[in-house]
Amino acid sequence: MALADNAGCAKPSEDFPFPEIIELNVGGQVYITRHPTLVSVPGSLLWEMFTQKNVRSLARDSKGRFFVDRDGFLFRYILDYMRDQQLVLPDHFPERSRLQREAEYFMLPELVKMLAPKLSKQNSLGDDPCQSDPEELSPNADATRNLTSASVMLPSAMAGGPGGAITTGVGAAGTDVRRAGFITIGYRGSYTLGRDSQTDAKFRRVARIMVCGKTSLAKEVFGDTLNESRDPDRPPERYTSRYYLKFTFLEQAFDKLADAGFHMVACNSTGTCAFAHDQTDDRIWTSYTEYVFYRE
Repeated sequence: MALADNAGCAKPSEDFPFPEIIELNVGGQVYITRHPTLVSVPGSLLWEMFTQKNVRSLARDSKGRFFVDRDGFLFRYILDYMRDQQLVLPDHFPERSRLQREAEYFMLPELVKMLAPKLSKQNSLGDDPCQSDPEELSPNADATRNLTSASVMLPSAMAGGPGGAITTGVGAAGTDVRRAGFITIGYRGSYTLGRDSQTDAKFRRVARIMVCGKTSLAKEVFGDTLNESRDPDRPPERYTSRYYLKFTFLEQAFDKLADAGFHMVACNSTGTCAFAHDQTDDRIWTSYTEYVFYRE
């Protein structure tokens, strides 16, 4: 909540142009902190901003708050670090690499080092096994991983045709080795209803189709139509809820799931009236729906 005219704070002067309590607008998120906190790390970007004499050179929003055009959500961790130079993150923090980029922008080299990935003795990522969404390793993860390798790298001796061509997903005995699993399809849509609530919706708009499930299953079903930009380095045997499809036709997603042997086993939906036009009485409804698919 913004403080009106910085009531109760020391007024700025020519020698000390900043008030004791400072309001920041970082990417649309409002933060209120003390001036000593912002200048606690000499040489940092915030230190440079709030030790200068020319206050007018700093950008401000419409309410007079100092404006910083960065990620407002991640700035809370930057501000926490500025308070005591310690880093405390939630378990399985999903934005570690992005926070490291923010630390570089704010010129906090010690925080950048804290956020850098640690390498184990085997030159692999070390003590943080999950850099994205939290989930527990399955007890038979090693066996499942071996099965995945076997299904992807079938030897030429198992080829089903001349020239050593490999039949995808078929083992030596001709049995289907596709693994069982769940995939959840979720989408947020909107539609307009006229004055007569019994009339059909004028349109259905699907902004984005989201995919939740095991990474290997999602890639198998959707292939190149799967957008992995929000979780690009997810291992095959981990789960994610950050993928979405490059198209916005639900029926196309259902076709791909059906072709891969999946069947719908559950669904749920919610809807709310978001807006009503005063002149036409048209109502715009928004909904969120999830469809759960399973393959034996």
